[in-house]
Amino acid sequence: MREIVLDTETTGFDLETGDRIVEIGAVELMGHLATGKTYHQYINPERDMPEEAFQVHGLGNDFLRDKPKFAEVGQAFLDFIGDAKLVIHNAAFDIKFLNAELKWMGLPTIPWSQAIDTLEIARKRFPGSPASLDALCRRFNIDNTARTLHGALLDSEILAEVYLELIGGRQPDFGLSTGAGGGADGSPDAWTPRPRPTPLPSRLSEDEAAAHAEYVRTLGDDPLWLKA
Repeated sequence: MREIVLDTETTGFDLETGDRIVEIGAVELMGHLATGKTYHQYINPERDMPEEAFQVHGLGNDFLRDKPKFAEVGQAFLDFIGDAKLVIHNAAFDIKFLNAELKWMGLPTIPWSQAIDTLEIARKRFPGSPASLDALCRRFNIDNTARTLHGALLDSEILAEVYLELIGGRQPDFGLSTGAGGGADGSPDAWTPRPRPTPLPSRLSEDEAAAHAEYVRTLGDDPLWLKA
């Protein structure tokens, strides 16, 4: 199962007043394990950066001026995510901005059903508790000391760890898919159970075995399970 953990940074919160995406970061998971494949792109928003937004992510006009516009990278972004589920913290915000940019380009938009909202998952698991990314890092003892400013790729990497904890731990398959649980090549398909070289001795006493045999005789001459 392929999933993409995704985050964006923007010039603000309101599309109606001209806010745009300035950064996209994404991390690929396969079977809930990071593959090492990422997508990261800074984007020229074609407008000035408000001071409030700059204080959040540190991406200013001078830095973004020579970066590609969304119209130059939108198709490559769609190619990367494909039809994978998109794991996003507060998915409504990011999907709203991504779909606006894609619509302006005349490209297919992202269906809401493709998104997995970790904010919604966290609120259901821990009702009444803080559910920000920083709060979840504290809850799960995930190191986010590098997160002095918001950054889309770093936040995606941190969110990937948070997501795995939210769905049941960083090793949701208990390690059976790789390493000692797999075959010589580490693949789960190559693993098969090995017969014991010496069968385990029966744990029944002689009296228990005799009592069981006597009970079986009361069930008739041809018990169903003896036909197997």
